[in-house]
Amino acid sequence: MPPVEPYGSGEPLVFDTSAWNRQRDPVVLARWLLTAESDLFAVCPVVALELLASAPDEEAFKDLDGTLAALPQASLSRSGGAAAIAASRDLRGERRIPAADYLIAAAAAERGAGVLHYDRHFDPLCRAFGIESVWIASPGEID
Repeated sequence: MPPVEPYGSGEPLVFDTSAWNRQRDPVVLARWLLTAESDLFAVCPVVALELLASAPDEEAFKDLDGTLAALPQASLSRSGGAAAIAASRDLRGERRIPAADYLIAAAAAERGAGVLHYDRHFDPLCRAFGIESVWIASPGEID
């Protein structure tokens, strides 16, 4: 078995909710942990909001909030928002892409990062932003 390497090309990665929710899958766990230990992850406020909204109780919310707050942030500026809108014009011919995904990709681009995901929407988005699109596992490999 080949040695495990961090996700991506060595550049920072903003993880999407689709990746975060699969981090404990045995297929991806070792690479996820190595990527985290290599300090390659950043979190976007849109992803943080999505994750925090699913916290089952106040204690889980506080724990998750603390974990996410400790990570480098991929904030979204006004120009990042404008870039997301421009990308939505450029990608009108694509299947419907959720607004949140545009904002996540824009925040990653502003940080000079790629996006780690398990979501087909990010391939055209990352191409539009000129950033790395990294699947946490091959499409269909995990649930």
